[in-house]
Amino acid sequence: MKHLLTILAVIIALSSAEAQERPLVQFSGIIYNVDSNVVVPYVSVTNKSDRYKAFSANYQGYFSFVAHEGDTVIFSAVGYRKEAIVIPDNLSDKSYTVVVKMKAQVINLPTVTVLPWASVDQFNKEFMALKFADDDMEIARKNVTRTSLLAIARELPRDGQEMRGINFQNNHVALTNKAINQRYANPLLNPFAWGSFIQQILQGDKRRGDSN
Repeated sequence: MKHLLTILAVIIALSSAEAQERPLVQFSGIIYNVDSNVVVPYVSVTNKSDRYKAFSANYQGYFSFVAHEGDTVIFSAVGYRKEAIVIPDNLSDKSYTVVVKMKAQVINLPTVTVLPWASVDQFNKEFMALKFADDDMEIARKNVTRTSLLAIARELPRDGQEMRGINFQNNHVALTNKAINQRYANPLLNPFAWGSFIQQILQGDKRRGDSN
């Protein structure tokens, strides 16, 4: 056990010494969707070579942190495939800027059947209290009752043929009433008829006066 712990300590020390020997670099960049060229916000950025240190891009897809030359950086986000970038060695200005393009990943989820009952006992309870529907004859009888027909007539809009029949009937009634009123109009209520009658009387009296 002691030998195993010693070996692990040596490996960790060598890894740390190797990381310290590699030059530091300011690693920055912006992350886009490869299909739409829209930024991908809040992407998880993990430095695999430096004990999986995790960082995060901001809402504009921008990230920046200190890493080492030769580090492998992994980019991951929900709904996208993982991307990996290796920081090159021997950089002149000790900074490295990249444009990361991630591709959307479609994941087909298994079919889920949603049941309205939380348990078998609840299903049995609901089934025992279930009310069976009426037969076809009873349903048809209920559909043609006066209440049902009036409710349907209030809710359903009238079609073109029905509107044409109603308009024809209304026009027929209007014309019939107009003809009846014209035929049986009371002349005693007509002021023009009274005026004509008075003129005839005056003209008659004048003719009788002239003849005398």
